[in-house]
Amino acid sequence: MENPMGFADDHLIPLVDEGLGNSAYLVDLGDGRALAVDAGRDLRTLREAVERRGLTVAYAADTHLHADFLSGAVQLAHDQDATVLASAAGHRAFPYRGLSDSDEVDLGGLTLRALATPGHTDEHLSFLLLDGSRKLGVFTGGSLIVNSAARTDLLGSERTEELARAQYRSLERLATLPDRVAVWPTHGAGSFCSAPPGSERTSTIGVQKQSNPLLAAPDENTFVRRLLDGLGSYPAYFNRLADANRRGPAVLTSAPMLPALGAEQVMSLLADGGYVVDVRPAADYAAGHIPGSLSIPLHGQFATWLGWLLPDTAPLAFVTDDDQDLNEIVWQAYKIGYERLAGRLAGGMTAWLADDNRQTTTAFVTADRAEDRPYLDVRQEAEFAAGHVPGAVHIELGGLAAHTVDAPVRPVVACGHGERAMTAASLLERAGHTDIAVLDGGPADYAAVQGRRLTEGSAR
Repeated sequence: MENPMGFADDHLIPLVDEGLGNSAYLVDLGDGRALAVDAGRDLRTLREAVERRGLTVAYAADTHLHADFLSGAVQLAHDQDATVLASAAGHRAFPYRGLSDSDEVDLGGLTLRALATPGHTDEHLSFLLLDGSRKLGVFTGGSLIVNSAARTDLLGSERTEELARAQYRSLERLATLPDRVAVWPTHGAGSFCSAPPGSERTSTIGVQKQSNPLLAAPDENTFVRRLLDGLGSYPAYFNRLADANRRGPAVLTSAPMLPALGAEQVMSLLADGGYVVDVRPAADYAAGHIPGSLSIPLHGQFATWLGWLLPDTAPLAFVTDDDQDLNEIVWQAYKIGYERLAGRLAGGMTAWLADDNRQTTTAFVTADRAEDRPYLDVRQEAEFAAGHVPGAVHIELGGLAAHTVDAPVRPVVACGHGERAMTAASLLERAGHTDIAVLDGGPADYAAVQGRRLTEGSAR
């Protein structure tokens, strides 16, 4: 093993969840065994890699009690007799090998050394991978991430600054590693754990010392200010998954299924306090949907918005197109702890209408047909601040359900392209709003029609 990147090319397999913006890692230990780091509950991609290489997962390491997905470590322990490695300070309620700072695990040729790096969570560990005395790379989890560091506000606002200062000390410690050491974080672009935009998901200590603005902070106070200034909102389900991971997700003995439901069953579910989630593309939802259903298209950040907008305690039914992957719906839900999946409407909207049930339509309009309506922007704060339509009302999608009374009458609802806006429109319809239009496009399209420029800056 000549260098860390050569090692990575030959023996380390990144497993990227584009929707959550996270990476897990599979390390081929060279003797038929493997180490999995920060594997999620949706193990399909990991299992494919294991089978392709003829490996058995001997170790499943978690850098911290994850808030954005359920860990797959307990499932790997059940399925492959893997030893779970995690912080002793996490007090997990299932069998695992608890590690403290500087503890080492002999992987059979390679060594994994635990480094206490609190900040993102109290019990956070980074895992340094060594070949003898040579430091190959470090699994940094939610500590040092590419050009940033993970958020420190998940344990409550009263502890945010304290943990930010702990994060400063953790990054200072990691920065003392040799420049050539590879950096393998969990959180990457698209993660609501404060990963900045960009395509790079891995790096090296040397590159991060040159390019990471937090590592370039001249002192602790500047670091804290920069980190906290970059924090936006995060999905509501983050507040419950850390404890779920501490308890350990339920072991699945078979692949979960999505049963077929008739229209009457779906109607009963709605009447009894359940939710209908329409996973079809936004344009299909606009053309006709079940009254009271919620639009969350099945791609991109489906799990994020499911967990942000709906409780995990109510039964869910789904409306799909014929060509959509039902397994994808199930695993997207299960990986964030949503298991009350009643089923999917058999035959889709065609079957619904065949039973003489009512449907609702939503106007999906181009910018030239939306000028006479108040403009409701549901993007994240950072997106809005980077450029928005002058005079726009801004309510983030994640907070809209609690602020539907603040939405303008007869709005055109907009995001960057139209999908989140359609989700927002479905929330408003559930709350009793009528005559809603959704912009098929983004703020630049709307401003261009008006011959105006976008405005920068916060709405606050």
